[in-house]
Amino acid sequence: MPIEPEGNALLSRLSSTTTRLGDQLVRDTVISSDQLKQAVTRQQLTGEFLGDSLIALGYITPLQIGPYLEELTGFPFFDLGSEKIDPDLAQLIPEHYSRSKLCIPFRETGNKVHVAMADPLDLAVVDELRAMIGKPMIAYLAMESDVSEAIRRTFDARLRAQSVLEEMSDTLPAAGGGIDTIEALVGLAEDAPIVRLVNSILVSAISGGASDVHIEPQENDVRVRVRIDGMLYEQMSIPHAHYAAVISRLKIISSLDIAERRRPQDGRLAVKDDQGRDWDVRLSIMPTVFGEKACMRLLEKKSGQGQSGDVAKLGFYEDQRILFEKFIHRPHGMILVTGPTGSGKSTTLYTALQTINDPALNINTVEDPVEYQLPGINQMQVNPRIGVTFATGLRTLVRQDPDVILVGEIRDAETAEIAVQAALTGHLVLSTLHTNDAPGALVRLQNMGVEPFLIASAVIAVLGQRLLRTACPNCKVTSPLEPEFAEVLGLPRGDGPYFVARGQGCPRCGGRGTKGRTAVYEIMSISDEMRAMVLRAASGNEIMAQAVKEGMRTMRESAIQKMLDHQVPPEEVLRVMATE
Repeated sequence: MPIEPEGNALLSRLSSTTTRLGDQLVRDTVISSDQLKQAVTRQQLTGEFLGDSLIALGYITPLQIGPYLEELTGFPFFDLGSEKIDPDLAQLIPEHYSRSKLCIPFRETGNKVHVAMADPLDLAVVDELRAMIGKPMIAYLAMESDVSEAIRRTFDARLRAQSVLEEMSDTLPAAGGGIDTIEALVGLAEDAPIVRLVNSILVSAISGGASDVHIEPQENDVRVRVRIDGMLYEQMSIPHAHYAAVISRLKIISSLDIAERRRPQDGRLAVKDDQGRDWDVRLSIMPTVFGEKACMRLLEKKSGQGQSGDVAKLGFYEDQRILFEKFIHRPHGMILVTGPTGSGKSTTLYTALQTINDPALNINTVEDPVEYQLPGINQMQVNPRIGVTFATGLRTLVRQDPDVILVGEIRDAETAEIAVQAALTGHLVLSTLHTNDAPGALVRLQNMGVEPFLIASAVIAVLGQRLLRTACPNCKVTSPLEPEFAEVLGLPRGDGPYFVARGQGCPRCGGRGTKGRTAVYEIMSISDEMRAMVLRAASGNEIMAQAVKEGMRTMRESAIQKMLDHQVPPEEVLRVMATE
């Protein structure tokens, strides 16, 4: 039986109901008993409403749970995920009140204002809302997570972009005016409007789920773009009049040289988001034709963020998961993870380390940079300025009595040779290579100058991986796959029709139709036949053919299967995997 947390009138009403929400959903076969148990476990850890747990786990949608909540509470239910809220209407309630009481006006019909609330049974809040709005009000029940997201989406769009720029247009000089000395530039960068503009760019990007922010000077203006789920989207445009102050502000808070404008610079700064979480921002400044371009990588400071140590959550299919866990529990040998920048290699390796982390093991890493701090693991940061490279760091780690070594990336022959020797002398070595697929890693090591007999003896497995955007669970619809897609993907004609899911675009996914990403893998176990092929310097294509012959599920096959499982839209499979 689910245990609802105490804390508000709504949960008290649901807790005292003779037939509880979870039981009704199981009774009507909307969810299974196992799914209910998993949701209750999550609920007890997070303290959230059971319905939010079920939705977060993907077992139910707001539209499915709505009728049950209406019956239990007596209030009409509204799915905020499909509603685009007018910011002017939302301003009927102060932002701080909306955030603290989890309520937001979403529609006005005639003279009545419709307000979505996480707890419409809180009569004191309802009375306060009526007084603030000054019009007849209808209270609706909405999921707490949806109300929070709607508030973030609505107020961010209004306050963190255009309103700051509008204020600045009255307080800052015209382009080039009044900025003729470093002292003037520093003073301008410390002005409150510039401080708030820079903060708004960063916090809006974080709250929108961005991994990177680009501030790019163009001929006529300055473009701000954010990378979300691997794709770049334009966030806003900054007039050139404010550009120098924005770049200077970033340099100041990153402890960079504000007077240097001809050379690239790298720095870092700290940011706190709306929820009080600390973020580490890696800043890179690069001179371009129209001025200095800034690129910021956003990483949450929370130790081990995203690294639960649960391999099952990485996106492996069951046969792949079993194989991967077998390899990472081996006492020695080399495991390589391949893929382009931003394909999730670090997440895979960090999760592997968390999985095998044990007080009986001495686990050491050498990374550039150390993206997340992992408890119980000794992590070394590469610093070429003082001579700490991957090669020198790895030499040191070998003398630290290690059991497991993680090398952030094998970039040169020296690092490759030391890593291979470490794998041959009784250590488990994990590292990454930039190759297109798993077989290519063996050829790449040979091209670096590592002897084939060393590669054949040391490497025990190679993973290839990519990240694909998933269809938004809130707005995706299922439809037959078009014949031209099926033909390009190589699907057998006689096995159709095939059905796939595509997101239609909704406020919850920002109109993109995709939300979040999933990984697709290929895991190549190094067999005796492959070792013989390495010794005779076989090509990557030959090794790939042998791996497939031995039963390897390729990345392309994994991606197509996830498409057929209604996780990934076909366009995404073609975008990422068409050339594989």
